[in-house]
Amino acid sequence: MNNKNFTYVLVALIIGISFTISSYFLSNGLINLRAERKVIKVTGSAKKQLRSDLVKWTGMYSVQAKDLKEAYKLLEESQKKVKDYFLSKGLSEKDLIFSSISTQTIYEMLPNGLYSTKVDSYRLVQSIQITSKDVDRITELSRQSTELINLGVQFESFAPQYYYTKLADLKVDMLSLATKDAIKRAQQIAESTGIKVGSLRSASMGVFQITPLYSTDVSDYGINDTSSVDKEITAIVNCEFAIK
Repeated sequence: MNNKNFTYVLVALIIGISFTISSYFLSNGLINLRAERKVIKVTGSAKKQLRSDLVKWTGMYSVQAKDLKEAYKLLEESQKKVKDYFLSKGLSEKDLIFSSISTQTIYEMLPNGLYSTKVDSYRLVQSIQITSKDVDRITELSRQSTELINLGVQFESFAPQYYYTKLADLKVDMLSLATKDAIKRAQQIAESTGIKVGSLRSASMGVFQITPLYSTDVSDYGINDTSSVDKEITAIVNCEFAIK
């Protein structure tokens, strides 16, 4: 055999051995891959309706006068009217939280539309906040509070914010329900394909969605609605089960 033929034979032998080795590792890799894939992944969810048990409401009133001292005097009068109004509605002084006073200096406007450095008047603003577990009562008061306008108070009522204070405990229960739903779904899928569900391999919690009733809003970062008294909480769990 000449050197040229010997080279051809050697190259063919090397290629053959390399192919055999590659086939072995590829085959074993596929086998391991199949073994690793003997799992079923499902998403479980749970929903529950809840009613807010805490409300926070804020109202704001303001006065305006040429003289700063006069403005403070007018604000004190407005504060007294606001305080007396809510006390007459059955609330106590400890329920009423008044903010610090915000002062705004208003300058005279020139004919060209620009403001001069001469003071025209002062505007003082103060807010009142009520936090209570009597959700229905404060909700109604938030609607009635504009009656203060009839008493000479420049009053503005903001939308109440509603919270559920037992949310931490509820989330634990919701995760349990969502996991049970995931198991049920996995079993249903397994029965239709002739396999059996084994032990839980892994589980990851999704974000909670707390939305107004019948809302379809979803966010990757979760939603915590404070605009509605009645809400719906949704919990999501992603589970991976072994299959037999």
